[in-house]
Amino acid sequence: MRFDVITLFPELFSPLLSSGITRRAYESGQVEVKLSNPRDFAGGNYKRVDDRPFGGGPGMVMLAEPLAQCLKAIQSKRADVAPVVLFSPAGQPLNHAMVERWAGSQGAVLVCGRYEGIDQRFIDEHVTHQVSLGDFVLSGGEIAAMALLDAVARLQPGVLNTADSHSQDSFNPALDGLLDCPHYTRPESWAGRPVPAVLLSGHHGQIERWRREQRLALSQRLRPDLIEQARQQGGLTPEDEAFLARFV
Repeated sequence: MRFDVITLFPELFSPLLSSGITRRAYESGQVEVKLSNPRDFAGGNYKRVDDRPFGGGPGMVMLAEPLAQCLKAIQSKRADVAPVVLFSPAGQPLNHAMVERWAGSQGAVLVCGRYEGIDQRFIDEHVTHQVSLGDFVLSGGEIAAMALLDAVARLQPGVLNTADSHSQDSFNPALDGLLDCPHYTRPESWAGRPVPAVLLSGHHGQIERWRREQRLALSQRLRPDLIEQARQQGGLTPEDEAFLARFV
């Protein structure tokens, strides 16, 4: 798959593409990432990419034309008709299901806005999807783009050391969309806090039930909406419901 990123700050992506375990996806070409700077498509001596907003107000607005020319150049080099994704507070919140869809796709063009925003006419003309990381505002779309790329990369075959590691992640359908359970490693006692005895028992059935109950308890306490979602989707067993009844 190929992701083209339109950004005024391509240098921000260097650590993402060369560090950590997910770099395997980029180095192998499983997830190809191409960076394009709209400033390279701006006219005039100053290569201007922004201007004051019509109607007044604070901040600057990214010009539509450099973005459009940058996108046109990208599209001329792709063999597919790629979706154009803008990271925006108005977008659909990024979640696991969305990441899975992008991870199985041919990729997209990711548009990273800056300043006060992007000229709406570019959005109306070219953007097919809008995505948000949450109800807060960043200085630009680069961090959101990196979050999506990292999440997509770790789902590619061979990227993680253990093939099914991601199936145990929070929000994964394999866990019925619940939060993951707590994890422990050596030493068996740290700062006066012992590892739960069941994890040292060697009894796999009891360990799996403990982990399930921990996921249920944590989700009920911190994200009760996930419990309700799992219930609606038929993911909770009578045993799960009996455990959850203790918290009522």
